[in-house]
Amino acid sequence: MTEAVLEAEKKQLAKEYKELLRISYRTLSEEDKKLIRSAFDVAVDAHKDQRRKSGEAYIFHPIAVAKIVASEIGLDATSIAAALLHDVVEDTEYSLADLEQMFGETVARIVDGLTKISNMPYDKDVSLQAENFRKMLLTLNEDIRVIIIKIADRLHNMQTMESMPPHKQVKIASETLYIYAPLAHRIGLYNVKTELEDLGLKYTEPEVYEDIHSKIKESKEQQDAYIEEFSNILKNSLNAEGLEYEIKGRPKSIYSIRRKMVKQNVAFDEVYDKFAVRIIYKSKPENEKFFAWKIYSIVTDHFRPNPTRLRDWISSPKSTGYEALHITVMGPKGRWVEVQIRSQRMNEIAEKGYAAHYKYKNNEQDDGGLDQWLSKLQETLENSEISAIDFVEEFKLNLYAKEIFVFSPKGDLFSLAKGATALDFAFAVHTEVGLHTRGTKVNGKLVPLSHELSSGDQVEIITSEKSKPTANWLNYATTGKARSKIKSSLKEERKRIAADGKEILKRKLRSLKIELNEKTVNQLVSFFKLKTSLDLFYRVGAGIIDNQKLKDFAASRSNALVSFFKNRIRKPANKEEVDKEEITEKYDQLVFGKEEERLDYNMANCCNPIPGDDVFGFVTVNDGIKVHKKNCPNALQLQSNYSYRIMPAQWIDSTQRDFKSELIITGIDAVGLVNEVTKVISNNLHIDMKSVHFDSNDGVFNGKITVVVNNKNTLNNLVERIKKINGIDKVTRV
Repeated sequence: MTEAVLEAEKKQLAKEYKELLRISYRTLSEEDKKLIRSAFDVAVDAHKDQRRKSGEAYIFHPIAVAKIVASEIGLDATSIAAALLHDVVEDTEYSLADLEQMFGETVARIVDGLTKISNMPYDKDVSLQAENFRKMLLTLNEDIRVIIIKIADRLHNMQTMESMPPHKQVKIASETLYIYAPLAHRIGLYNVKTELEDLGLKYTEPEVYEDIHSKIKESKEQQDAYIEEFSNILKNSLNAEGLEYEIKGRPKSIYSIRRKMVKQNVAFDEVYDKFAVRIIYKSKPENEKFFAWKIYSIVTDHFRPNPTRLRDWISSPKSTGYEALHITVMGPKGRWVEVQIRSQRMNEIAEKGYAAHYKYKNNEQDDGGLDQWLSKLQETLENSEISAIDFVEEFKLNLYAKEIFVFSPKGDLFSLAKGATALDFAFAVHTEVGLHTRGTKVNGKLVPLSHELSSGDQVEIITSEKSKPTANWLNYATTGKARSKIKSSLKEERKRIAADGKEILKRKLRSLKIELNEKTVNQLVSFFKLKTSLDLFYRVGAGIIDNQKLKDFAASRSNALVSFFKNRIRKPANKEEVDKEEITEKYDQLVFGKEEERLDYNMANCCNPIPGDDVFGFVTVNDGIKVHKKNCPNALQLQSNYSYRIMPAQWIDSTQRDFKSELIITGIDAVGLVNEVTKVISNNLHIDMKSVHFDSNDGVFNGKITVVVNNKNTLNNLVERIKKINGIDKVTRV
């Protein structure tokens, strides 16, 4: 280093020291200044040979952190000293014992806490690392100031990250959004939180950040003009009341605009409240409330308020100590504007968190206020209930974790595996709730059972005694518990239908002069190519084996085929044949996509899938859909190069599955006809109506109904019954 550079750095250090004392939010006593001076000197000495990646002397980093702690956060001299020394034990010759001897136990304890955090191993799995890190921060009983200084340290790191390699930038920025921004929010450091979020976005999604940033710049002039226009309308009325105030516009942070765009699925121009207007008034503490509501009434005299968007944090402040009155009003040119009404005291609390809260409560000279703040903060963070709910609510807590946290309508917290659906949640609440789920609401909106949940969702399950699982539910559930309960319920249902089927079969065979005994059952099982008597009884109960099929069986008994059946019963097929038949019988149909459509397809020659294999469809240019095994040698190449042509596919047992069918109904319009048609459908337990559309034109009636049935016979019976309704002319299947 040249003499000139070192000289310049020396000058800069002297300037930084003066600046640090000048910007301190608290009034510093002589004692405080002495403490800060000696910490400053020790830090300068300890880091004298170190430089940062950017080439700058390392000492400027601890000074920058101390400045954030002093001005932005408003902590005391002890914290400022600890911030100056926060890297000394880790990076230099000085030991913890040295610091304790020079600066006392508190400073040493804070530095020790900060060193522990820095020394957490970084090579672990990221999600585990972040989770452990968060837990560690929340249980740091040493001194809450450790966390606050750590947040300041992180803020300065984020501000000076340009010279780092991109992969490190992304890692540090992700961790900032996951851990530090929520912590700053929790502590009430809104300014710090906003800056951390914006910087986090700058490195995790640079294009998005730059795009929004430039658009905000472009619209700044218009925005300023709009705020000017808005303020001018209010000024006369506010002045007439003799109020001392200032009106400021505050653009929304880039991160919160981005969050709105994602959440509401809108473009930048469609985000309405891109800025807030702040009215900050002067007032004695005893008149604050009165003035706030006075200003509220003046604003609402001029602009129509949105009644659902009033937030009164003056009567009941947030747990972070935040106080303000927020109203959203319809401003000029039909734009919604958020107006925040705060006294100067409230404004300081909003910017400095509790530090300001206690400064006002206990006068500046009294440090008891600060201690009170710190202990209150410690309680807040340690109260796991609050922090869990707030973290989740605010920031979709588990950004990387393999679990999500969702709430019941009453606010109970449930932990589920990532990827869990609304139906999984129903079973997580209680098996009975799961089995009788009729519908699900997430955050107050009705959603499909297959809706994937996110952390922070509030989920309500609508149940009905009549609801019961269907085979499709296995497509909607991902957790082991839900799937096993659905499977056993389906088995029970199958047994129940089989029991009914046995009685029906007995009756039907009697009319064909055949007795139902073991021999007949064996013959029937063989005739219908089934495997067990349960399959047989189930198919009769579900209406798949109808009268016509039983008549065919009766005819075959008196045929020469009888001898074939005898042989078949005596000689079981060899093992391999049985397995093949079992697979084919179990999975006799291939369906595509979420809607489980039946489409034309060919099997791919490269892997020859058979029924039951895990497969996918590939849309070829000339050959229609080719079906490949998921572990086909060509699968990876197809999925990566032509992902847009891949179709999910699966084998199903068509007897177990429901299928959709569309019926077109025409007839002569008559009063009550629609009612008659829907009554016929809804009275049949095996039919589910998905959509109904009726038109009447000059006395002619056209209807289109989509139903879900579990087999063709049920559908044919339905068609016959609708045809019998008076006035119906034609019923056709599409």
